[in-house]
Amino acid sequence: MFKEGVKSLAKKPKLFITVCTLPVILLTLVFMIIPMFNAIYLSFTDSTALNVGINSRFIGFDNYKYMFQDKSFLQALQNTIKLMAVVPILTLFFSLIFAFVLTQSKLKEKAFYRTVFFFPSIISLTIVGIVWSFVFNPTKGILNHLLELLNLENLQHAWLGESKTALWCVAVALIWQAVGYYMVMYIASIDGISQEVYEAADVDGASGVQKFFFITVPLLRNVIGITYVLSLSGTINLSFTLSNVMTAGGPNGASSVLLQYMYTQGMRNANFGYAMAIAMFTLAAAILLSLLSRRMTGRTD
Repeated sequence: MFKEGVKSLAKKPKLFITVCTLPVILLTLVFMIIPMFNAIYLSFTDSTALNVGINSRFIGFDNYKYMFQDKSFLQALQNTIKLMAVVPILTLFFSLIFAFVLTQSKLKEKAFYRTVFFFPSIISLTIVGIVWSFVFNPTKGILNHLLELLNLENLQHAWLGESKTALWCVAVALIWQAVGYYMVMYIASIDGISQEVYEAADVDGASGVQKFFFITVPLLRNVIGITYVLSLSGTINLSFTLSNVMTAGGPNGASSVLLQYMYTQGMRNANFGYAMAIAMFTLAAAILLSLLSRRMTGRTD
């Protein structure tokens, strides 16, 4: 009877496709679409822990207006922009370098190095944040201890406790965590380039640097565009966890980012309406930046 049912579905491809995709559609509707529209509605209300949902009062664009008068929000926005300006570029640069070296060199330990570089990408972000918190610890941290061994005590800092360095410590952790992930993408793309191109460059006496900038980078232009968009959105999303774990947005908001500030407003201050407004602003900004990045990198398909 089961086989007959399968055969009858096979004869009706549209019905078969509908049956197969229905669970995914329902899950997406329940856990993504409905919550998203609920968040949009809450962003126009004064919803708090005491009047959440239908008991909240509709206040229009007041949350969005207040957003640009809130110094803490503006600081979180500025910090997020700084990370987006630095982290994706450095991440993709190091990823490309490592991918090029591992594909073009004759190292016998290629598989080992690929595993080592990729390993941080599969570790929980919370663990990544904890590990780097130990590295930047002012008294027991590896970094300050290394500087002491090198007689560079004047360069020692309370890295996560100073306004000038806290955000960039988060940036270092972001780059370290993501380099291996994009490196694997670039390795797959470089392996798709004909080796005859590199052999011809060797015959012409091209150096490794010339092959990298005049062969690898131009031929990976589309892939670089895609990974840049992914890295941009990843920086917005992943910076929340690392900022929350490593510094909790401190000191005095110096390392706070948009999603971390949204979490503070929603979960700690119970100001759900304002938190949802921040979330909607972040979502709109991420979509706009992705579209602009695709346009700038020539990705129109």
